[in-house]
Amino acid sequence: MTPRRAKGRVRLAMLSFCMVYAAIAARLVWLGFEPNIEAKARIDAEAALATKRPNIVDRHGRQLATDIETYSIFAEPRRMIDGDEAAEALIKVLPELDPIDLHKKFDKDSGFAWVKREISPREQAEVHRLGIPGVGFLKEQRRVYPNGNVLSHAIGAVDVDNKGIAGIEQYLDRKDNISKDGTGLLPPVWLALDLNVQHAVRDELVKAKQEFDAIAASGVVMDVDTGEIVGFVSLPDFDPNNPADALKPNNINRVAVGVYEMGSTFKAMTLAMALDSGRVKLNDRFDATKPLVYGRFTIDDFHPERRVLTVPEVFTYSSNIGTAKMALEIGVEGHKAFLKKLGQLDRLHTELAESAHPIVPKNWGELNTVTISFGHGLSVAPLQALMATAALVNGGKLIPPTFLQRDREAASAVATQVIKPRTSDQMRYLFRLNAEKGSAKKADIPGYRVGGKTGTAEKVVDGRYSSEKVMNSFTAVFPMDRPRYALLVMLDEPKPTKDTHGYRTSGWNAAPVTGKIVSRIAPLLGVEPDFNAPPNLPPGMTAASLGENR
Repeated sequence: MTPRRAKGRVRLAMLSFCMVYAAIAARLVWLGFEPNIEAKARIDAEAALATKRPNIVDRHGRQLATDIETYSIFAEPRRMIDGDEAAEALIKVLPELDPIDLHKKFDKDSGFAWVKREISPREQAEVHRLGIPGVGFLKEQRRVYPNGNVLSHAIGAVDVDNKGIAGIEQYLDRKDNISKDGTGLLPPVWLALDLNVQHAVRDELVKAKQEFDAIAASGVVMDVDTGEIVGFVSLPDFDPNNPADALKPNNINRVAVGVYEMGSTFKAMTLAMALDSGRVKLNDRFDATKPLVYGRFTIDDFHPERRVLTVPEVFTYSSNIGTAKMALEIGVEGHKAFLKKLGQLDRLHTELAESAHPIVPKNWGELNTVTISFGHGLSVAPLQALMATAALVNGGKLIPPTFLQRDREAASAVATQVIKPRTSDQMRYLFRLNAEKGSAKKADIPGYRVGGKTGTAEKVVDGRYSSEKVMNSFTAVFPMDRPRYALLVMLDEPKPTKDTHGYRTSGWNAAPVTGKIVSRIAPLLGVEPDFNAPPNLPPGMTAASLGENR
């Protein structure tokens, strides 16, 4: 071989090696930029597991929700020596795993698969002792709710990836509501809820639901000057430590999601509308001697007096006839405008995503105004009805409810004046009068000057109202001379008992339950009993003038 030919072969060999190395280098570079789906899946999983949430505390700093560290088991089937053998070994120590599903996961030529999320320390130790190649552990944050069911509908829950799926937990994940302080740590989220008040309200509602064999019960307590929600219960509830329970159809949030005809509690809004308009005075009278007839519909009172009633008597006797005539004084358009101003015709928005639109008549005529005046024909969320009640007694300011803490200055910034202060004074007088002499007497707890309005709404069954199935509500305010808190209690389909003498109306069940709740929560809220409070008199009247009138 000539020297020239030998040099040529050497150059050719060198060129070949260079091309091979160049191809390998190009492949490595390409792999470096190519998205690795399996690696990305593991990185995403680790990032999700590392997501930490802030503690949630009540208004006094008591723990409502917190994170603890736990572990999850993952597998990398590509690194396993024998996938079937690994699956069988894991099933022996974790018998709750689905064998078919696990074998399928391990048969795949994949780089990452979950085996089990949120394991106990014992399970971790047993799996670790197996020493299976391709099986490992990832640290995660597990959400824990130390109070179980007590605040479930307000707090909500998180999914297995620690992401909020309901209640305040979901709110924290919306619009970056989880914020860090200057140290990069997550400060606690302070709620307006009071854990002690919540326990008391829930305890009394659990007892009431059982006593009256109701299918559901709910209650909410609100600060009338700030809109803060201090107590929030809906039964049946669920344990947020087991969030799957929240998906059961009967466990809905009845205070914010459910919409109901609120019955005679709506009469308070009708009277406030009439008095605020100036067309009706507190000493006016309305003829309730006979029912109102609209075609095939007859509007009558539950306990008809069959006489002319004063405005206070219309309220205390809960007269449908008198209330309807007041609404007709205002007219259909005026009625609609007033209820819209009180927030009853639009969806109520709070921190909770769970809410529903009111059910409003499409063609609102005179008959609709008549029936809606006493709480039939319009369905709203109980929380928005309570918001309106608070406005009737706090000087006339409609304040959006909130689950977060809010002071009076902040509340004033979002408040809307919806009725005159004088009208609010008149409504306070009527509410208190109803507890003294009317249908709310069983809620009148000595010393706390409770005022309120009962409501019994017949439920629609097969397209017709049923007198056997009712939705009962009671709206209370205390103390009535200086209102601080509004309370709404609802019982769904309560049954008569021997103590109610066969009655199923609100005055016999929801009202006394409300009284029991007030007696328990008033001391917790700093409301002191006053057994020497001045008499309840119409606005502008003094005890001296009352004596003169006598």
